[in-house]
Amino acid sequence: MNIIMLLVVVGIIITAEYLFLTGKKLDAIFIAFWAPTILGFMNYLKYRD
Repeated sequence: MNIIMLLVVVGIIITAEYLFLTGKKLDAIFIAFWAPTILGFMNYLKYRD
């Protein structure tokens, strides 16, 4: 499960970089905020016990 979530985070970062470099800066910033949110959610699930 963790490896899938990390691959999703890497995909989000790559997508945000692509959008930023193609000139869609606001879309890139919006999508880039998803990566730390998902990582924080993964930490929550790991340490909730």
